[in-house]
Amino acid sequence: MNISLLKKISFFTLLFLTVNYSFSQNLLLSKDAHVSVLTCGTGNESYSLFGHTAIRISDAYNNIDVVYNYGAFDFNTPNFVLKFIKGDLQYFAVAHSYADFINEYTYEKRSVHEQELNIPGNLKQKLYDNLNTSLASGESHYTYKFIDKNCTSMVVDIINKTLDTTAIVKNTDTDITYRTILYPYFDNHFYEKLGTSIIFGKKVDGLGTQIFLPFELQKSLKKVSFQNHPLAQESKTIIKFDEETSGSWWNNWYTYVLLLGFIILINKKSINLFYLTMMTSLGLFFVFVGFYSEHHELGYNYNILLFNPTLLGLLYFYSTKNKKGAYNLAVFNIISLLVYVVILINKAHLVIVLPLIISSMIILVRLVIQNKKRIPIII
Repeated sequence: MNISLLKKISFFTLLFLTVNYSFSQNLLLSKDAHVSVLTCGTGNESYSLFGHTAIRISDAYNNIDVVYNYGAFDFNTPNFVLKFIKGDLQYFAVAHSYADFINEYTYEKRSVHEQELNIPGNLKQKLYDNLNTSLASGESHYTYKFIDKNCTSMVVDIINKTLDTTAIVKNTDTDITYRTILYPYFDNHFYEKLGTSIIFGKKVDGLGTQIFLPFELQKSLKKVSFQNHPLAQESKTIIKFDEETSGSWWNNWYTYVLLLGFIILINKKSINLFYLTMMTSLGLFFVFVGFYSEHHELGYNYNILLFNPTLLGLLYFYSTKNKKGAYNLAVFNIISLLVYVVILINKAHLVIVLPLIISSMIILVRLVIQNKKRIPIII
């Protein structure tokens, strides 16, 4: 299903639910109604790398089979890119028929797993009412945050709200960092892994004690109890696809190392200037988003010790042949790199940024040697 068609379906579904809210809120589910959490497999597109979470309400007696999805946003939002970077882009819930939902994931060749919740009929009714109220009243709109507020955390929140207790809590992988949890999702997506490694700051190095990914919720539900019995039944697979390994001639370690190796081996001023310009630009961007963005994951980004904004001054001195200025800033950036390596010793992204560290160190040492003041020898 293409994006434009999906948007139309989502819009008209939401419109239908809103118009019929006064009727649906009074609809009583039968004793045979089922409530379940759907966990959708990962895809090869950037938006689908982490999978997806949704809630299904089915009741054959009332001819209901609907999926509530908290992961929708509007591409036509004014200043979409700036809002996404800043962290105030509004996401919202939409409802699909179960058939359309499954057709979409079948088309994308992504698996779907279901965990039915073991809750009494009155709580099924309460969840159904809460979901419809959320859609119709606009409560389903939320400001997206990568860890704190997303399609998975919203599902956790509304279920916990319905149960009137914090029943669903994270109980797996709480002793490893968010950054470490994320890494396996980037297999065969090297530059996406590199990009998130350098743009994420201190927060993702904290222990992953909060549920923020679909498969984390799936694993946690297997161990959660409610009213002295398991909250969820055993997971069953609705549709199953083997994960396809997407090969790319450029999106891999080899092009990364080859490009950096080329820069180091050629050792030309123009290429060094290009490399330092790229590193400076990224550093300035990190400083900008660190202050501008409300995404806490982007704040306190110690990676600017590698992508150091002071390289801008080094570029100026290097291009104008100011040896003293170039020497001093090259030494300063070497010291910054050494501090950066110390910080990275126990971090998950040390290996992936190591080639950049080595490349920068070689270029900076060369600049120090080239611009070091020569001491005259008097005979």
